Amino acid sequence: MNRRNLLLSSVALAAAIASPLAQAVEQPIRLIVPFAPGGPLDVTSRVLAERVRDTLGTVIVENKAGAGGNIGVDAIAKAAPDGKTIGLATVATHAVNPWLYKKLPFDAGKDFVGLTQMVRVPNVLVINAERAKELKINSVADLVAYGKAHPGKLSYGSGGNGSAGHLAGEMFKQGMQFTAVHIPYRGASPAQLALLAGEVDFNIDNLAAASANIKSGKLKALAVTSLDESSLLPGVPALSKQIKGFAIDTWWGLVAPAGTPADVVEKLSKAFSDALKDPETQKRFATLMAEPVPTTSKQFDDFMAAERTKYGPVVKASGASVD
Repeated sequence: MNRRNLLLSSVALAAAIASPLAQAVEQPIRLIVPFAPGGPLDVTSRVLAERVRDTLGTVIVENKAGAGGNIGVDAIAKAAPDGKTIGLATVATHAVNPWLYKKLPFDAGKDFVGLTQMVRVPNVLVINAERAKELKINSVADLVAYGKAHPGKLSYGSGGNGSAGHLAGEMFKQGMQFTAVHIPYRGASPAQLALLAGEVDFNIDNLAAASANIKSGKLKALAVTSLDESSLLPGVPALSKQIKGFAIDTWWGLVAPAGTPADVVEKLSKAFSDALKDPETQKRFATLMAEPVPTTSKQFDDFMAAERTKYGPVVKASGASVD
């Protein structure tokens, strides 16, 4: 065999025995975002897709919205477990929906393997600024006192029955033992518009969505719902000071279908976690009031399991259910 033929044979042999991992990462990776384009989940996914291009190659973000995120998540669960399809898991899809929906086409605890948590965004208790001035409400204590003195007079909005805003509101009312009427809307944006219009008195919304109206003075921030105060909203106390252990954040992260080979999971997990630690990523996420939270695969799996455990009794107590 001459030198040229030997070289060609060597190249062919190397290609034939290339590991499944190498084949997976050389092909474009499909990242399914189970919600509509344009929101923080979509934007952060696209930022991260850019940051891993040098290590993983092209990552194509695909929006597959509907049914509270369940349509897109089902597509992730049913994809081939080869590392070529991954997607977002969120507090709604992997912690709330398993209790909220009577039947799901996937098992949030068994059909996925975590890659890394991506983001944590504090939620914030906000009140219509004009309403706050009218009722002389400047703190959580003022809001609760008014609610106790005027049962049924306060109302709060959310993105729908069983939404994170609804459940946070129910936990808030139970913890402080006052009453407020829940008004569900068709999504978080309509709920915020209702708050701005004075149709409801307060909401518990994620900081990324509420920050612009807080800065403009249209909404007054009374507390953040993270366990501790947030550097993203200095001077605003944590609700845990009023209700011990109270902690509700909006979060999302990356998962792959169950059965994805361990070496592929490790490669993807490391690439995305490293990208989340990059100063440029952190800078871009900060504009969305989103804190990067890089974790290992196991840490994210354990976190999602703990969140499901937390939200089970909350959903049950709220009475919310979707057929």
